Amino acid sequence: MKSQRLVASSPTKISLSRRSFLGTVAGAAALGQIGSMSLGAEQLQTNKRPLVVSTWPFGKPANEDALRAFQKTGSVLDAVEQGIWNAETDNGSVGLGGIPNAAGVVQLDACIMYGPGHKGGSVGAIEGIVHPISVARRVMEKTPHVMLVGAGAREFAIAEGLEQGKPVTEKQREAWLKWKAENSAKTKSHDTIALLVLGPDGTIAGGCSTSGLAYKLPGRVGDSPILGSGLYVDNDVGAAGATGIGENVMRYCGSFLVVEFMRQGLHPQEACVRTIERIAKMDPKGYDLSINFVALDKKGRYGAAGTGKDFPYSVAFPDYSEILHGASVTQAPLGPIGGNIPKQR
Repeated sequence: MKSQRLVASSPTKISLSRRSFLGTVAGAAALGQIGSMSLGAEQLQTNKRPLVVSTWPFGKPANEDALRAFQKTGSVLDAVEQGIWNAETDNGSVGLGGIPNAAGVVQLDACIMYGPGHKGGSVGAIEGIVHPISVARRVMEKTPHVMLVGAGAREFAIAEGLEQGKPVTEKQREAWLKWKAENSAKTKSHDTIALLVLGPDGTIAGGCSTSGLAYKLPGRVGDSPILGSGLYVDNDVGAAGATGIGENVMRYCGSFLVVEFMRQGLHPQEACVRTIERIAKMDPKGYDLSINFVALDKKGRYGAAGTGKDFPYSVAFPDYSEILHGASVTQAPLGPIGGNIPKQR
């Protein structure tokens, strides 16, 4: 299927002073919702920094928290961590509020990358920790390792004094019991926050966090904590993040491929489209993949694309915070959140 390249839409831009935008939560909440103004790829660029790009509409308040964090500390890593904290705290798809696995327990995945020194850290299948993105950062900064999983990741987080929470609430347990009673016939979609930051000095960082595929097998780890799959940062080029069905991303090192296309000079949005086309060409499912990418480069260009129609992503920089639509590679429905579950076959 031919792709419809470099088509994006955004709401009418709302201009706020830097003080009013960054100074209060109320100022951030006053920003607009999804609209329909068309943008070509040549318009998807800014010289303002920091530039923050993330997946989904719930990335918008995360981006705004990232800007506030950067204003306080000047650290792109703090911006990534604090931005993703927003999604991990109050979200039905990211953090402990997500849907449990098939055994009725929420298991979380996350990773973080920092451009200078090409550093990275990640955690997989961690239980009962409120902010897995913070565990991933501690793995990167305090251990000689890149990835910790399961009980070991949890023990490390506790030793670091990171906040603990319930691995499953009564409400989640009730939903899981209902799912089991319905013989697994109905599941909700589940999605990921991938958040990328380009700093004023050209430093790039990114993070990714999710509770994974709804009612997944215990121990299942998707693309989100895998460097080069759910997230990839190259400080000489740019960064990319993914959301969707992780298996369809990780088998192709999807975010790494987006960055490699940007290395060849492609605009980030075109790089996302080309990556989806490459994967679809190799995959037996063709474009029936339920995958989406966001990306930014060193020039301050940014964009997104997905296999479904009008994948929404969020962009923020000083005096600007909007929800845009990425390029649609097919016209398939995106689903209520993003369709991050396989079709019932």
